Amino acid sequence: MSMFPAQKRPDTGNPDAAAGRPEPAGARGYDQIRPETSRLLRFATIASVAVAVMLIAAKGVAWGVTGSVSVLSTLIDSLMDVGASLVNVFAVRNALKPADLEHRFGHGKAEPLAGLGQAAFVAGSSLFLVIEAVDRLITPTAITHHGFGITVMVFSIVATLVLVAFQSYVVRRTKSLAISADSLHYKGDVLIHGSVIVSLLVNANFGIGYLDPLFGVAIALYLLWNARIIAVNALQQLMDRELGQEDRDRVVAIAMAHPEVRDIHDLRTRSAGPRSFIQFHLELNNDISLRRAHEISDDVEAKVRAAFPGSGVIIHQDPEGVIEHRASFDGEKGR
Repeated sequence: MSMFPAQKRPDTGNPDAAAGRPEPAGARGYDQIRPETSRLLRFATIASVAVAVMLIAAKGVAWGVTGSVSVLSTLIDSLMDVGASLVNVFAVRNALKPADLEHRFGHGKAEPLAGLGQAAFVAGSSLFLVIEAVDRLITPTAITHHGFGITVMVFSIVATLVLVAFQSYVVRRTKSLAISADSLHYKGDVLIHGSVIVSLLVNANFGIGYLDPLFGVAIALYLLWNARIIAVNALQQLMDRELGQEDRDRVVAIAMAHPEVRDIHDLRTRSAGPRSFIQFHLELNNDISLRRAHEISDDVEAKVRAAFPGSGVIIHQDPEGVIEHRASFDGEKGR
């Protein structure tokens, strides 16, 4: 415990309030994640876990009844999905925490870290599946109750399509990497379940048993490819990759649309989970007052935040024509 009584520090974060002027609407907390975004992300993670658990139960019974390696591959995939989805639950919960004194840019990078965890789940499960499939090629096992296995796979496809449709909606609204990575597995699962149906039909009608483990190997390779995509996307966020060129062009267009903005330079962007961070220099007429420069910047900032909800925006004002050091980046063609 401190020996000294706690002192209430003056609020220096809002000069308008300090000077007795009214605080602009929405001036505080503007860069926080919107409640709608939080609700969608939380519900998406819960829905993912619920669907995965339901499919594990159905596929576990189907594998026990049929003995099919292809069905086993989908069971392993669902076990991987529930593990990855549980990681997502904790990652999204942390990513949604507001910025604090020790994490002033928020906790959004919990999402790409979860993406790397998902990639590890996928890769490990795929390698196990390859080992099981090779063993079945060497020591074939008869497949039975094909109809039951096919029924479970059709049910799995329907449940997965419903989940993917909802996840796609959430990703469009939130740009969440964690939900996008989760959705990627489930989109692949639709193809996997379809391939298992083909494998079971061929085995039932033509008695070709070796196709079952071969389908298992093909599915494992497909999952490994997905793991690579997830890992690359996660690493790009952790390495502060720029937003896409389309988003950068939108920022420039918004800034240049203000009649008193002469130019924009040193635009830098990055994302961390559901939040984006945008900073740039505005070139303004060198005869205007500091207050007017502040008002112009506030106007531009509000419009950028409206285009990128929940984003953190930092703008530096420069007098037009002043020669100063400008950041340079390899491969840069424009702003």
